Amino acid sequence: MSIIERTGARLLVDQLLIQGVNHVFCVPGESYLGVLDALHDAAASIRLIVNRHESGSIFMADAYSRLTGQPGVAFVTRGPGASNAAIGIHNARQDSTPLVVFIGQVGTDLAGREAFQEIDYRTMFGAVAKAVEQVERADRIPEVVARAFQCATSGRPGPVVVALPEDVLEQATHVADARCHQPIQGAPSDIQIASLRSLLRHAQRPLLMLGGSGWTVATQDNLRRFVEANDLPVVCGFRFQDRFDNAHPNYIGEAGIGINPKLADRIRSADLVIAIGLRLGEITTSGYTLLQAPVPHQTLVHVHAGIEELGRVYHAQLMINSGVPQLASRLATMMPIDEPVWSAQTSEARAQYEQWQQRPAIYQQSEPTLDLWQVMQQLREAVPREAIIANGAGNFSTWLHRFFRYRGLGTQLAPTSGCMGYGVPAAIGAKISAPERIVVCVTGDGDLMMSVQELATAAQYHAGVVFLVLNNAMYGTIRLHQERRYPGRVTGTALTNPDFPALAASFGASGARVAETAAFGPALRDALAYVRERRLPALIVCRL
Repeated sequence: MSIIERTGARLLVDQLLIQGVNHVFCVPGESYLGVLDALHDAAASIRLIVNRHESGSIFMADAYSRLTGQPGVAFVTRGPGASNAAIGIHNARQDSTPLVVFIGQVGTDLAGREAFQEIDYRTMFGAVAKAVEQVERADRIPEVVARAFQCATSGRPGPVVVALPEDVLEQATHVADARCHQPIQGAPSDIQIASLRSLLRHAQRPLLMLGGSGWTVATQDNLRRFVEANDLPVVCGFRFQDRFDNAHPNYIGEAGIGINPKLADRIRSADLVIAIGLRLGEITTSGYTLLQAPVPHQTLVHVHAGIEELGRVYHAQLMINSGVPQLASRLATMMPIDEPVWSAQTSEARAQYEQWQQRPAIYQQSEPTLDLWQVMQQLREAVPREAIIANGAGNFSTWLHRFFRYRGLGTQLAPTSGCMGYGVPAAIGAKISAPERIVVCVTGDGDLMMSVQELATAAQYHAGVVFLVLNNAMYGTIRLHQERRYPGRVTGTALTNPDFPALAASFGASGARVAETAAFGPALRDALAYVRERRLPALIVCRL
């Protein structure tokens, strides 16, 4: 069979189609003009979303991946474009999100001379990305692209960077296409499942900790069946709260920033912790204090897709190299423990969680003009259980994580890397990926201003997101630490902000101000109606 001649750029786009790509996020650059031209011919199959900053491209691709389960794809140009993309690549690495990021590169004839915007991407991203590739010849493009997708989705998922020298994209070649990637994950053995059950059978105070990537609806359902059959208490890791229905009677809270002290004590005093999908990083373990490293006081079962993660910090009694779906399917059919002795503890832990969600006692001493507890209650009541809630980083997010209840998989988009600027583009990417769902971005004033330009992207692609801006005119997290460590010496943390409703209007969005609790409910109803009817963003500024 004859193989037609194709340029490297067209060959690359053909490989994207074979890999199942239907959305590409980008900031255009001259270094990959040929790819943009080839995408023009593939417009019926691949939707091209153009951003206003490269970090927005990566964050939107990240949100797309989390919602669809498919690797996100982004294109950025060389040098400054690659540098702008670095924050999103780092976030995807810490969150274990499968991404393939294509970066323009100087031509091979100019390489090594520090040509215009030239960077050695293997050096730049070697410690951040899961892998870094560079295409040296056009006829190797199918091989490199297939390997990038395979790597991004197998084992512990993560971001793969592929550099594209400009002249390679222009080369013509005759070469066959690659096949679509096939994600590979480990699975537990019969012996490991038997060992896990034995540890559970002998436990008095067990609990389950959930998180990580690679989840599906079936995975969540299988783990729910395992939890219910054994009446286990469930804790979700930092910013993985949507891995288990927060309204379920076995859900007892999140191990994250501002953890419920009673939950922290419960984790420390557990005699068996089954951690599934989590890296057990610094925030989830409260600075590696909930579980002592390297050998915890608790019996630890650690299940993770990345074999390199097992035993890296914690030397668990039982380590299982497995994807979460593969383990969950086995646990769902495991013979339950008869009459578990911890059922009363599960009920008690649930009661402590519900108490933790009540209105803070400090409000009895000082009634706020704008009650954020009431704001979170009204948000919970106003949106459907499948609504997507996105946030970036800042003290504002602790209100959301403590008082909102995530009801299903794919309802929480939040960066475990703690990077500011994530929430706005992630929410827009979510709305583009799932236009039928309600999307709300809860953000701070400092967080919003790091990616506010993407409101233009939302308007251009009719992404009707509701943005809830908690505005305290400061970098609040840094101010908190500053006032604790250097009381009375505030410097560098105050912010002068724009007129946010006017700024929103300039992008074609609606804008409203709320300064009192009673005004929030009507403003939220108006915003939800606006995004449904107009398919444009709506912004509510809560002045604190």
